[in-house]
Formats: sequence, structure tokens, C-alpha cells
Amino acid sequence: MEPLAYIASLLIGISLGLIGGGGSILTVPVLVYLFGISPVLSTSYSLFIVGSTSLAGALNNYSKGLVSVKTALFFGISSIATTFLTRKFIIPSIPQHIATIGKMILTHDVLTMLLFALLMIAAAVAMIKNGNDLEENDIDKILKPNLWKLLLLGVGIGITTGLLGAGGGFLLIPTLVLLVGLPMKKAVGTSLLIIALNSLIGFTGDLGHFAINWAFMVKITLIASAGIFIGGAIGKKVDGEKLKKAFGWFVLIMGIGIIVKELFIK
Repeated sequence: MEPLAYIASLLIGISLGLIGGGGSILTVPVLVYLFGISPVLSTSYSLFIVGSTSLAGALNNYSKGLVSVKTALFFGISSIATTFLTRKFIIPSIPQHIATIGKMILTHDVLTMLLFALLMIAAAVAMIKNGNDLEENDIDKILKPNLWKLLLLGVGIGITTGLLGAGGGFLLIPTLVLLVGLPMKKAVGTSLLIIALNSLIGFTGDLGHFAINWAFMVKITLIASAGIFIGGAIGKKVDGEKLKKAFGWFVLIMGIGIIVKELFIK
């Protein structure tokens, strides 16, 4: 199983390089089902892996002038703080046994995977929709930025990232385009910086709560990072939007599969 798991780790990076935001949604399922790591610990590892790979992508976009640092820091005020507080205080306070419903025992691990599956389904729907529609047809719908709305959205994304170890790029990009008014390419680059800050600072909230296998985590991060460059090279020769839709359907099937496995196949 391990060789397959390492190949899957490379594919995480390749998918990130090919389609941008969304590829990292596979990180937790790969860690749980292929490496056999517990779901809650996997969300911690995912924060580091997603944060590191997103930072590499953000730096690449910054060199091309496609990152609004001011927007990232402003939007990140609430999301970064929420992610850190969620990891530092909320995650450790959730009991392993949450409830017993009939014959089903709902544990923290099971709840984590069910919520993650729902997140995968939401991300899949966002990827299946044509990304260009947002840029071409919705640009005239840009709303006047509202400070409180942005802060609340930041809190929502921070909770999602904190609980599930996912970046939430599929939520960030429409927000940055429609509420902040950034061009699509700049929104993608800026979202990578926000995800990197959220994830890496959120990960520090786990220090002291989990026994971190640093060698393993760094190895997976390096493999995924190598995949980003491979995906980027392939992406220059293929239609990214068609790939994103196909990947979206794959993620949708995986999300449904996780729900079925966690509820009915044990």
C-alpha cells in the first residue's frame, strides 16, 4: 500500500499544478486511507502539507505580480486567528466518543471524515462549474466590499480550515472576485497566500497536542511539491478547465464513497 500512497502524494501535487485550488482536497483521504493515519492527526499533517505547497504557489504568483499582499493580510485577520484558535482550543476539547445513534457510534474521527466528505462534495460542485463563468459573466455583479461581511467570511473559512485541514480555495476565490473585486488570476494567487498563512499558522496551534512525525510529513510535502512542477509543465499543454471538471467529478465520487464507507462499511 505504501508505494501507492506515495504515488497518490505525487498526484496531489500534480493536481495542484494542473488545476490550482482544489487539488489539496485529496490530502486528508490519502493520509487516512492509504497511510493509515488517524483522521484528526491527518488534518494536522494536511495543514502543514497544504500550507507549504500553497506558499510555494503563492511565491511563484507573487513573482508574476499576481498576489495582493494587502488583501491577503486584511482578509486573513479573521481567518488566520480563527484557524489557530480552532486548532489550539476547539480540536483538543472535542471528545473521541461524541454520540451513539442506534448501532452507530459517532466518534471524533468518523465525524471528521463525514464533514470532510461534505466539503469534498461542495468543492467538487465548484470545480465542475465552469470557472470562466465567474470571470466573464459575474464580474458585473461585484459588490461593494463590506468589512463585516469579509470578516465573517474569514471566520467561516478559518473554522473550515481549522476543523478539516483543508484550504478552502473554492470558497476564497469567488469571495475575492465578487466581494473584493480582484481579477480572477490575482484572486487565485492571493487565495494561495491566504491558504498558506491560514494553514501554517493554524498548524502551530497543534504543536504540543499531537506527536508529529516530522520526517514523514516533510517527505510527503516534498513529494507533493515536486508534483506541482510536473503538473505545471503538463498544464501548459492541456486545457485546464476540462481537467478541473474531470477532477471535480472524481472528487465528487470520492466524497460520496467516504460517506458510504464511514456510515455503512466498517
